[in-house]
Amino acid sequence: MAGPAARSPTKLMALQLLLWHSAFWTGQEAVPLDPASSLPVPQSFVLKCLEQVRKIQAQGSVLQEKLVSETCATYQLCHPEELALLGHSLGIPQAPLSNCSSQGLQLTGCLSQLQSGLFLYQGLLQALAGISPELSPTVDMLQLDVANFATTVWQQMEDLGVAPAVQPTQGTMPTFTSAFQRRAVGVLVASRLQRLLELVYRVLRHLAEP
Repeated sequence: MAGPAARSPTKLMALQLLLWHSAFWTGQEAVPLDPASSLPVPQSFVLKCLEQVRKIQAQGSVLQEKLVSETCATYQLCHPEELALLGHSLGIPQAPLSNCSSQGLQLTGCLSQLQSGLFLYQGLLQALAGISPELSPTVDMLQLDVANFATTVWQQMEDLGVAPAVQPTQGTMPTFTSAFQRRAVGVLVASRLQRLLELVYRVLRHLAEP
């Protein structure tokens, strides 16, 4: 029987492809957006958000690639289904984005869900603090950029007069008791954050159209 070293490259490649496909497929499969649903969002806001999305995507890709490699090679956790089950058992929440992917785009609701989702992933990244000396700087920078993006969206909601009376507060985040849990959850968080950003990028490009 082939040992872990022999199995890891194939499993690692499969996991990377499946996680990438999951993030890409979500954005591609959403039905066309309805132009009539758009609020008068300033182009300066759209362009700023696009810049923030690209920056977070680049950092998230680096983190995801490193974590996938470590998780598969070290812990033999090489399948997205296994990661999803672990995330469920640890109570890792996901951000709802139903208002951003329907044909009748609910922009007010989409902005609200986006801001809440960014706030959620900011908290999850914070919970990964101390993941490893090598990865901690990337996680910290990613957390800061996600927080800044969430602030950008919240400020625009205030300008449009659609922000809730009280800004949402961070709920209780899961705690992790081992390096294995931090790394495995890190893969999930990075993958789901990329999925959110793929959809957000599509919405922003739609809003940027003349």
